[in-house]
Amino acid sequence: MRHPARHGTRVGEDMWSGSWVTERLGVELAGDESLPGLLGLALRRNPKRAHLLVSNVLGKHVPQSPSVVYGHGVTLGRRVRELLGDSAEDAVVLGYAETATGLGHSVADGLGVAPYLHSTRRPVVGTATAGGFEESHSHATSHLLLPEDPSLLAGDGPLVLVDDEFSTGNTVLNTVRDLHARYPRGRYVVVALVDMRSPADTGRLDEFAREIGARIDLVTTASGTVRLPDGVLEKGQELVARYEGATKGDRSSAAASGPVAQFPAPLEGDARTPGLEAGARTHPPGARDVVESAATAAWARPAASGPHPADEPGRATRVDLSWPDGLPDGGRHGFTPAHRARLEHALPGMAARLAKALPAKTHRVLVLGFEELMYTPLRLAGELERTIRADVRFSTTTRSPVLAVDDPGYAIRTRLVFPAHDDPADGPGERYAYNVAGGGFDTVVAVVDSAADTPALHAPGGLLARLAAHTPQVLLAVVPSYVPAPQDVPKDARPDAPERPATMLPEPLRGPAFSSYAPEEVGWLLQDLSDVTLEAPTEEREEAIQSGGAHYAESLPVEYQPSEQYQELFHAALNESAARLAHAVGVVTETVLAERSPRPVLVSLARAGTPVGILMRRWAQYRHHLDLPHYAVSIVRGRGIDANALRWLAAHHDPRDVVFVDGWTGKGAITRELAQAIEEFEKAEGVTGFDPEIAVLADPGSCVRTYGTREDYLIPSACLNSTVSGLISRTVLRADLVGPHDFHGAKFYRELAGADLSVAFLDAVSARFPEVTDAACAQAKELLSTDRTPTWEGWAAVERISEEYGIHDVNLVKPGVGETTRVLLRRVPWKVLARAGAGSDLDHVRLLAQQRGAPVEEVDGLPYTCVGLIHPRYTRGATGADGKAVTR
Repeated sequence: MRHPARHGTRVGEDMWSGSWVTERLGVELAGDESLPGLLGLALRRNPKRAHLLVSNVLGKHVPQSPSVVYGHGVTLGRRVRELLGDSAEDAVVLGYAETATGLGHSVADGLGVAPYLHSTRRPVVGTATAGGFEESHSHATSHLLLPEDPSLLAGDGPLVLVDDEFSTGNTVLNTVRDLHARYPRGRYVVVALVDMRSPADTGRLDEFAREIGARIDLVTTASGTVRLPDGVLEKGQELVARYEGATKGDRSSAAASGPVAQFPAPLEGDARTPGLEAGARTHPPGARDVVESAATAAWARPAASGPHPADEPGRATRVDLSWPDGLPDGGRHGFTPAHRARLEHALPGMAARLAKALPAKTHRVLVLGFEELMYTPLRLAGELERTIRADVRFSTTTRSPVLAVDDPGYAIRTRLVFPAHDDPADGPGERYAYNVAGGGFDTVVAVVDSAADTPALHAPGGLLARLAAHTPQVLLAVVPSYVPAPQDVPKDARPDAPERPATMLPEPLRGPAFSSYAPEEVGWLLQDLSDVTLEAPTEEREEAIQSGGAHYAESLPVEYQPSEQYQELFHAALNESAARLAHAVGVVTETVLAERSPRPVLVSLARAGTPVGILMRRWAQYRHHLDLPHYAVSIVRGRGIDANALRWLAAHHDPRDVVFVDGWTGKGAITRELAQAIEEFEKAEGVTGFDPEIAVLADPGSCVRTYGTREDYLIPSACLNSTVSGLISRTVLRADLVGPHDFHGAKFYRELAGADLSVAFLDAVSARFPEVTDAACAQAKELLSTDRTPTWEGWAAVERISEEYGIHDVNLVKPGVGETTRVLLRRVPWKVLARAGAGSDLDHVRLLAQQRGAPVEEVDGLPYTCVGLIHPRYTRGATGADGKAVTR
């Protein structure tokens, strides 16, 4: 029977741990009768989904009997084994970080013969990435796949994907789409504790299976839907803000006032653990096989209320588990049936060591895992439960922020807050342990891996100190972090190459905090230098650059403020060229998808490449429903690409999927710079797979194979500086600002928001996609069958012009409409060469040249529409338009 899981209860009666949210927001669960025993509800600060389904049997937010947690996963695994039959022998199980790593491992145990891998948000230096995907509703989205055995996911047997809940299906679809493009197979099985998809989402899985030509089965413990009234997201956010404001400054729990909550006595519910293997050891007296929600979490014995003072905050008693040498701590890099057998053999001895360390007359123990490290603590807790008479519970810490409310009808009663202690890739931040305070635990056994056994763990205010304030005894068990041996290191790689740990690199900057672009459009692998004064007068910069006293990337030009006449030219050019640009975007994107990767990671060269990268991402969404990752990185002529940005990309994505994007080619200097930089990076770092081939909108210099057009016409984004590039400056590389472990820098010109045309430019071009789709796809198909080998005719023309005009420096010759515009906006121009008969594409160039006092000289046979010449051998006394004054 399907029914709303809304419980009307009187004070003092047993209460569903979702009733608080239901009463205030109208959120309801409808479906199987078992849903209220499996799930509660809570609220969180999340821009996409305010409510949170809190599992009572997952072992994440709610302390639970380990046999209940493990039993649910094992039973699901057995059902999968029955479903697959003989093909189960060839299956691989993949679990999702962070909440389903333990569940997925338990499902693999139920299958019995399958190796296991879970996704991770922890980059591991030296380990190749086999894939990655996004989790759309999560607060932390990027998942990495880092198998030690590169062939683990390459077989054609069934792939079993395990998550705690199946809510929209987006995460699973993203995963299957990514992996199917790399390793196609005929069958997938999706496993979850609960299937809570809406009717609109239910049909998407079948449609997607038909699209890829594979069978996709679904195995769950229960199913239903979440009924969300109109405006629930806004109401939920307001409710969270109100309660967080009421408890501001309380870092240990979100109870409004008074002592830490103590939960009521347990009830023997009917959501008992599914059966385990025949012959498994039975529970000793006192170990109850009962599902407990936060509202029914039990006291095993009376205990003093409130926090326990600690003599030495952060002090814990270490317990040496004697972990088997070489045994992985979990499935981050793969866990095989042979590993499982070794663990099973070692578990009794490790549990005995924990039991020996427990205080006498211990009645209630919590084994607390650590974020992704769920399976090992779960199995230790299960073995301890079978070893001692005390009541044993299991839960894990998490990076997910959830509102805590001390009410029996709410799933998250208390919250401990502490700083991250494993040097996470996304930088420092808060972590949480829920429903631990007030749980009546005599002892908490914290189980972490060695990467997390840091000073931050032991510091005042750290996890151990937080636990010590709420329980008489804290034990610490550290499991060695398993790190595979580096693979495929080139023989000529320098053994002393400096290695920047990926975990030290910050996450990308995103709008609106950095840039005026929406956060999903681009992540900037840069550091924010907005508070640093970097601008210098154009003439001073030019003199310093040409005299050798400074590099152009060490300062910024003063941002050009366009006149009303110039802005009118921009809008006219955009109106005229939007369809032509949309066509070129379609051609280059279709070429990339067909030739480079079905799931490319777009990496634009900041900043001219960034609007093009966003447009390519939009085309992939519009034409193929693909949500492509897009990042912007810095490349500097003469200095190369930002190596730290490459390290970050290699840690989070497969380098083979990275496609570098720029706006246009001039003479090909950046193309050559990138190729050289990638070669040097691979030799120094031992990381392979990056393709230096740039994809550009326009390639008038015939420097690349992947382009939208080879015509030299006006790209309106070249007309302006930051005001058409997300209000971001050109990138900066200066030793006193950018250290060896920093990304290159840039500024966000927030003060120019009133003149910003960045999004207007993107929207104008994107709006023309429908009218050019057929023609763009046809041209891309035609280009794929033609010889697109670069001729480098642009470079030859630049060398010729450099000699003919007595410049003798190709760096002062800037070919093409885009590069000429840059000369007029940023440098000291000498003159502009224009192809005879060039039309309206040069209107803005003529206006800028007039304003800068640079003559426009028409030239027959020019391979570009125009070429900008920087004033050679510039000094303060030069006029800027008289070449004779500065030549020999």
